[in-house]
Amino acid sequence: MFGTLFIGCAAYAANPVADEKIAVAKASLARAEQSGAPQSAPVELASARDKLARAEAANQDRDGKTATALAEQANIDAQVAEATAVQQRSHAAAVEFDASMQALRAESMRATSAVSAPAVAPAPGTLPAPATSGASQ
Repeated sequence: MFGTLFIGCAAYAANPVADEKIAVAKASLARAEQSGAPQSAPVELASARDKLARAEAANQDRDGKTATALAEQANIDAQVAEATAVQQRSHAAAVEFDASMQALRAESMRATSAVSAPAVAPAPGTLPAPATSGASQ
């Protein structure tokens, strides 16, 4: 009697593999949301959310195989969303760095030009004095 009761309870127990995969997908989804994926990768993030919800529903329906597969797909979609967000942030940082370097080069060129310019410019319409040599002619 107890054996039959145990088997019956075990059949209704949650699927540990699906539960683990769902937990991993939830963690990946949370990381993606914190990384800026809602703005950078909304399609991938929406796909991950949808697949996670479907995985949870399948797990509730005791369909462990479907729940596991959907949770794995949700995890991958969330990782893609996170990677897209990180890539876009990196690209923006690189563009900002390049702009800063260009501004620094321009400032350096202005400073160099100011140093090499004559201290007193000749008056307009006048010619600079000819250079004299040490030998007399």
